Amino acid sequence: MNQILILPPAAKYLKKIKDVKLKKVFQNTIDQIIENPFHGERKTGDLSGVYGVDFYYNKTNYEVAYTIINNENKQIIVILAGTRENFYDELRRLI
Repeated sequence: MNQILILPPAAKYLKKIKDVKLKKVFQNTIDQIIENPFHGERKTGDLSGVYGVDFYYNKTNYEVAYTIINNENKQIIVILAGTRENFYDELRRLI
C-alpha cells in the first residue's frame, strides 16, 4: 500500500480552497497518484526527482508536485499544490 504525506505548503493551499468541486478534483488527482505513483510527468533539470500532475478547472491550470521515496512501501510526498502561476518558482524555492 502506498503511503502519502502532504507537506505544509500543499496542505495550506488545499485547506484554503472554498470551491467544493475544485477540492474534489484535487482529491481525485491525489487518489490517482496514490494508485499509480508514476502517473505524473517526471521533471528534469533542477527539478529532477519530482513528478507533476496538472489539470484544468474553470479555465485555470492547476498543478500537484510530488516525489516518491522508494523503499518497501512507496511513500509519496506531496510537495506543493496550486495554480500554475509562479508554481515552479515556488517549487524551486521549497526544494
